[in-house]
Amino acid sequence: MSTTRRKIMSNTLGLALAAVTSTVLALPAMAQTTTQTLSSESVIETIKQDGVIRIGLSVFTPWSMRDINGELIGFELDVGRALAEDMGVEVEFVPTAWDGIIPQLVSGNFDVIISGMSITPARNLTINFSNPYAYSGLTVLANTAMTEGFTLDDYNSADVTFAARRGATPATVIAQLFPEATLLLFDEDGAATQEVLNGNAHATMSAEPTPSIEARRYPDTLSVPFDQTFLATGEGFALRKGDPDALNYFNNWIAVRHASGWLKDRNDYWFKGTDWEDQVTQ
Repeated sequence: MSTTRRKIMSNTLGLALAAVTSTVLALPAMAQTTTQTLSSESVIETIKQDGVIRIGLSVFTPWSMRDINGELIGFELDVGRALAEDMGVEVEFVPTAWDGIIPQLVSGNFDVIISGMSITPARNLTINFSNPYAYSGLTVLANTAMTEGFTLDDYNSADVTFAARRGATPATVIAQLFPEATLLLFDEDGAATQEVLNGNAHATMSAEPTPSIEARRYPDTLSVPFDQTFLATGEGFALRKGDPDALNYFNNWIAVRHASGWLKDRNDYWFKGTDWEDQVTQ
C-alpha cells in the first residue's frame, strides 16, 4: 500500500473517530437540554409561577357538592386543598359540566381534573391519568315498586328505562350491560335519580356511596337491589398529554398520601360515614 493511500485512510479514520467522539460527548448535553425543555413546559412550573393550582371538577355527591351555605365540600375538595398545601400554592376549583370537562382541560382552562374520573381506555386516548387515588364501583339504584322481583337480566329489556348523567361512566356501563333498555340522559346525577323517584325510569347507576345514600334517604321508594358492583377500575387525576413531570409529581403525591393513610381516612369519612350529611341540603 502506498504512503499516500495510507495517509488518506488514516485521515479518514481520524475524522470518523472525531465525529463519533463529538456525537458521544454531545449526547449528555442534548439529553439535558431536552429534559430542561420538558421541565420548563410542565404545568407544574406554571402552577409554581402563578402560585395557584386550578382544579376542574363536576359537582356530584359526595365527591364534590354544595353545602347549605353554597360552599363546595366533599372528598375532592379535601384532596385538592391538601395537594395545593403540599405544593405551597393556593387552590382554585373550577366547577364544570361533566360532558365538557375533558375538552376544558385540553383547552387549558384548568391544570388538572380531580373529579372522581374513572380510568378508561377511551378517555386515555385524549388525556393521561395518574395512578388511582380512589376506588369505587358502580351499583344499581332502582325504583323498588317498578322493579319488584327483577333479576339482573330482567333489566336488559326494551320495557325498562334507565336514567344517567350525560358523558359519565355509568351511562357507558348501562349501555354495555343493558343494551336493550331505554337510556335517558341528563346533565346532573340528581336529575337522573329524580326520574327514578318520580317513576319515569326504572333505575339508574352511579358510584357508591351515592346509591346507598339515596336508598337510605328514600327507603319507601328506592333500593339497591343487588350486592354487586361494576367497573371498580379506580379513579385518577386527569392531565394533559405530554407532561411527564406533572404525571411523576401527581403519582408520587398519591403514593405518599396513600402510604400515610390520609387518603383512606378522607375516603372513609366521605364514602362510609354520614357525619357530613347535615352540612348539605337534603
